[in-house]
Amino acid sequence: MNDALFQPITLGAIEARNRILMAPLTRGRATVPGFVPNELMAKYYGQRASAGLIISEATGISVEGLGWPSAPGIWSDEQVEGWKASTKAVHDQGGKIVMQLWHMGRIVHPDFLGGNPPVSASATTAPGHAHTPEGRKDYEQARELSVEDIARVVEDYRHAAENAKKAGFDGVQLHGANGYLVDQFLRDSTNLRTDEYGGPPENRVRFLREVLEALISVWGAGRVSVRLSPNGETQGCDDSNPAATFAAAAQVVQDLGLGFLELREPGPDGTFGATEVPKQSPMIRKIYTGPLVLNSDYTGEEGAADVEAGKCDAIAYGRPFISNPDLPARIRVGAEFAPNVNVPQSWYLPGEAGYTDYPTMAEENA
Repeated sequence: MNDALFQPITLGAIEARNRILMAPLTRGRATVPGFVPNELMAKYYGQRASAGLIISEATGISVEGLGWPSAPGIWSDEQVEGWKASTKAVHDQGGKIVMQLWHMGRIVHPDFLGGNPPVSASATTAPGHAHTPEGRKDYEQARELSVEDIARVVEDYRHAAENAKKAGFDGVQLHGANGYLVDQFLRDSTNLRTDEYGGPPENRVRFLREVLEALISVWGAGRVSVRLSPNGETQGCDDSNPAATFAAAAQVVQDLGLGFLELREPGPDGTFGATEVPKQSPMIRKIYTGPLVLNSDYTGEEGAADVEAGKCDAIAYGRPFISNPDLPARIRVGAEFAPNVNVPQSWYLPGEAGYTDYPTMAEENA
């Protein structure tokens, strides 16, 4: 196997032992009520600590921002204590882990908010259905955030970043992708504002910049990263000129000197919908000069080839890490990836099945 993926890499202030990152993966195993991380989650992350860096599953920064059953949060002291088991499990194996900070915006159903509407850049409604504790329900129209509301949400991000530090993480990543709140501000199909947060791309990236500045105030730029999805429509969130929009976003990342930038560029069979739009990573690579991480549907060989060709500096693997806890070892010897079983039910259902019961190569051989 080409060893391009097995060279160490400096991701801002984080030293990673290889270039195989574990992408953020929502798994729905937190304890409810309270959205509290638990020992089962610690076992799961510890099993996957051979990744150069683990990016945690998307984690709610506030009650307002979390609308996924049994996803974890990071706003309460109980959640902070719960996360400490996961960071310890990863660190005990010599691994590194950063927390992905999540506000879902209009994708939160009012059932999670005591019947109140969700919030977004503008008063829009997501297409499709929300997963709620009572089953699938249509999304409802969001309330447009006022300028004062925006400042409050930025402070929620800052508080979450402080809690992530208390929980023992190595840094934080802002979830700016996949049609959630940051993405709702970035794209012109969901940002219909006429104030300083709307209109041209330079205004629509203002919220992104302010949140990142808040995270940097806690962690320093070298331990802050962001995930963007500069592709086509995702959860009803789209843009009429993605090249201009994501060039402006990349310039924010460059100006702030973030530790790394992760881009999700799915192929035609990717989750959150297929996309055939031109990839923006070559353009973004010319603007952002720090470490670039690409994600979505890579094999080991494809990942090594893109790193060696200079298209990116590391690869974030998502679904392969679900069923291959020792994914770097498999890539190193060119072994086939073990398939996911009971998909997609096991991605999100509680319990060990399809979560912590996948064997390593060594266990299979034994």
